[in-house]
Amino acid sequence: MTDDQHITAVGGTGVPIPGDDVDTDQILPARFLKEVTFENMADYLFYDARREDGRLNDHPLNRYEGASVAVVNKNFGCGSSREHAPQAMMRWGIDGVVGESFAEIFRDNCKSIGVPAVTADEERVTALQEWVREHPDGEIDIDVAESVVRYGDRVVEVDIDEAMREALVEGIWDTTALMYSNRSKVEATAAELPYVER
Repeated sequence: MTDDQHITAVGGTGVPIPGDDVDTDQILPARFLKEVTFENMADYLFYDARREDGRLNDHPLNRYEGASVAVVNKNFGCGSSREHAPQAMMRWGIDGVVGESFAEIFRDNCKSIGVPAVTADEERVTALQEWVREHPDGEIDIDVAESVVRYGDRVVEVDIDEAMREALVEGIWDTTALMYSNRSKVEATAAELPYVER
């Protein structure tokens, strides 16, 4: 559930995206970084992996359309630090990610846009991926506040970086909005800095 900026839980149907070391160039190919906004990033999500001979193939994102929880494996989001990768996922409809592990910068970029990225061991993640394949319309709930994932009749404990959990639950993940809401304080601090032009 979200209340303004407070994200205590997210949920929906799942999409398994198997494979270790899925890097940001696979998630969002570099040639699309030239765009000046994130507006069209959803169209480019896994662009090359989702197509063969110019047509959509059987990639999970083509088969689990409308899913909002991605279930991934080890070291997801490795490679370059492009923030476009989680932006593309969010704009496609992903509200949360469950994985074995994430590249640190990818995880932090998820936090910055309010997308929880939680981890569990290989056995639990593989079991969740298999469950999604068997229950494509089944609901997965990521409880950020309680650090658990619920699906079917199962409740699985997950790890969530404490800085991410606090930022999401306390509603302080959107640093731009936070600074804007405290604009007078930011301006007062900037006015006292000797290296800021007046």
